[in-house]
This record gives sequence, structure tokens and C-alpha cells, in this order.
Amino acid sequence: MSQLKQANLKIEKLIYGGDGLARLPATEANAGKGKTVFVPFVLEGEEVSAKIVGEKSGFARARAEQIVSASPLRIEPGCPYFLRCGGCHYQHTSYEHQLEIKRNILLETLRRTAKLDWQEPVGVHASPPWNYRNRTRMKVSAAQAGEFAMGYYRFASHQLLPVEQCPISSLLINRAVAVIWEIGKRGGVPGAIREVEYFANADDSELMLELYLHPTSAEESQESLQGFAEALKKRLPELIGAAAFVSAEGEHLDSAKPVWSFGQTEMVYRTKSDSYRVRAGSFFQTNRFMTEKLVELATQGRSGELALDLYAGTGLFSLALARSFERVVAVEAAPASFADLRANAPEKVESVRSTTEEYLRKASGSGRPDYVLVDPPRAGLGEKLSRSLAGVISPRIGYVSCDPSTLARDLRVLIEAGYRVESIDMVDLFPQTFHIETIVQLVR
Repeated sequence: MSQLKQANLKIEKLIYGGDGLARLPATEANAGKGKTVFVPFVLEGEEVSAKIVGEKSGFARARAEQIVSASPLRIEPGCPYFLRCGGCHYQHTSYEHQLEIKRNILLETLRRTAKLDWQEPVGVHASPPWNYRNRTRMKVSAAQAGEFAMGYYRFASHQLLPVEQCPISSLLINRAVAVIWEIGKRGGVPGAIREVEYFANADDSELMLELYLHPTSAEESQESLQGFAEALKKRLPELIGAAAFVSAEGEHLDSAKPVWSFGQTEMVYRTKSDSYRVRAGSFFQTNRFMTEKLVELATQGRSGELALDLYAGTGLFSLALARSFERVVAVEAAPASFADLRANAPEKVESVRSTTEEYLRKASGSGRPDYVLVDPPRAGLGEKLSRSLAGVISPRIGYVSCDPSTLARDLRVLIEAGYRVESIDMVDLFPQTFHIETIVQLVR
């Protein structure tokens, strides 16, 4: 690290990931332009006194210790854990400004990586900014030693921050968190539990738990898990069931069967238009207010003989596509989600258990779909798969993305292959955080 430990910095802009970008003073080796430095929890235009906490050859990281000149858009955060917790990034500014930040980051990323200078309006679809999460996962620590604590990792660390409320999670989830804290303080949370995932339905009237266990103590924990679930159900009648899994730390299972269960291990998640069976271990969208808008933007105005729904999950988009296409092929690789997909899909939906890569390779030359919808994970498609997708030669592609950088990388390939962007919508599934959900419609 350089000798510079403290610096006064001017924040030039905010970037994807939640940080502000500034520059250290220029040096002889870097004349005219100082090294880039990333600072969290700041706003564009602010001047801060910062401590350098890490430095690489091409950039540095800093922590603002004093806001010397605050942005007029800075506000008091709505959560007592903000700045300490690693979950939220933008609570220090208004929700309207958060949307502007995300829109600007999205457009800059598309210009820089996709070479797409989008001049048309971006549809910005706001969510209620609080209590929107229907799924929340918390770490449990020291239960084995009788000193219960539950919460999230501290910002930029793997140290547990005890958290007794989470304002971005639903009210029912917060009630469940409070009850588990009470049980835990009395020694009633089994020591085998290292993570608890809460899953509430759309109207916040039912709750299902996924419990993740330490592998070494999973077998002997059955009786204590039963007692814990019964105590929780007594205090929280909305609890419909719980399932326990053994997994590596941080892993979200979508394959293993539960090693223990209580009550129901699946939930019927109802939206305004459809109902979905979601089993413990399956993925489902986490914003309980915006699911319908996401589906509408991805499927509205699309019709024809054949649609492909790639990375179909539990069938979130497949059910809507089935109302306007003669046939839908829904492709999903994860076993638990695929089982839900088959249960949820109407007759005209053909459910295929396969990776998208393998499906496109085998389906080459088997007919041109009228519409292809892709909803890949954060890593996106990648160049090879983007080229395979372009090779399907569908007249329309819908791309649902949760990461603007991988979206822009893949769009560049699709644009080079002859597609043009018809519309861009941003659905804010994750208020208070840096995450950006985008739906891009392409035509050729």
C-alpha cells in the first residue's frame, strides 16, 4: 500500500456495486490522473475525508470517515443497521434518486460495453421501497454454545452482525425474525442450524422456512428441530411448514431433498393472474409487489405458434406465455425448480429438463420459435451461448437480466448478429440496494 492513508476525495459518480468513484491525487508515476478509488455509502458530488483501506495496482478502496460537503440529496437512512450491514447500499438517499442512479448506471454500462447509445425512454417501474422482500436468508451463530445470534454479514466482511429487524423484508418475515430471537434467547434454537431462510407468500399471510444445518450435527438434530418448529408454530400461526437441508456454507440448494420436515414443504404462491407451486429449495422472485409487472413486461404483446422459455425456473413466465402461444417449451436444469415447473405448467407447455446450452445445441434446426425469453443467472449467457441464441433466428428475443454488465456483454453479441433493441425497461426488484433488474426486447 502507498504511504497515503488518508485522503480528501471528490465523488465523481456512482457505479454498479454501490460504490462512489473518486480519484487519489496524481503521482509522478501517474501524472495528470490519480488512481481510481472506490468509496461506499456516498453520493455524486460529495466531498469526503476518507481512509484508504485497501490498494491494488490499478485501484484503491476507501471508507468515508467524514462527509465534508454533503449532497443535498442525502437523507437519514430508514434502518438502524445501515452502514454496518452489507445488504443495502442506497438508504442515504431518497427512493426517487435511487431510481435515477440505477437508470444512469444502466445506460452508461450499455454505452460502454454494448456500444449501445440508447436515446429512447427507459421504462422505470418503481416498487414500494420497504417491506418488499418475500424471501430473506439470515445467518445463525453461537447457537451451539448457547449464545444465540442471528443476522447478516457486516459490510465487506464475514463477521456476523446481529439483526433483529429488516425493513426491506415483509412484515410477516419480521414477525418471524422477532419470534425466533425470543426462542433463541431461551436456548430453544437447535445448535445444528446455521442459516434460516424465510419465504412468505404474496399477501404475507403464510410463511415457510428453509433451515440449513451443520453437516456434523444434522443427524442427531431431528428431535430438537421438531421442538423448535412446534414452539415457533405456537407463536406464529402463519407458519405452514419448514424443511431442513445440509449444504455447504452460502449454498442455495436446488437439488437435495430435505433431511427433516415439519408441516408443508411447498407453498402455493398466488399472483393476480396465476398460482405457482414452490417447494422448499426452489427459487422464486423475491419482490412480492413487482412479480406481476415483471411477467407483464416480459410477455405482453407476444403471441404466435411457438415460444421458448429458457431458464424457466418454476414457470413464472411460462404460464403467461401459454395464454398467447400455441405451444411453449420451458427449459430448466435445476431438479427442484424443474419439478415445480412440471407441476405448474398447463398442457400446452412442454417442460424440458436441460441446461440452456444443451437444449439449444440439440434443438438446432428443429424449427424457428416466434419468441425466445431468457432469464439467466447473474453470470448472464456468455459469448458462446449468446451466439447460439442468435443462431435460433427467432424474430424476437426477450432478455431478463439482474446484472447490467453481463447484460451489456451479451447484447453486444446479439446486436452484432443482427438484432436491434426495441425497448428497455427497468423493474426495481431490490430497492435500497445496487441491484438492477432489466428487461430488454430485441427484434430482427
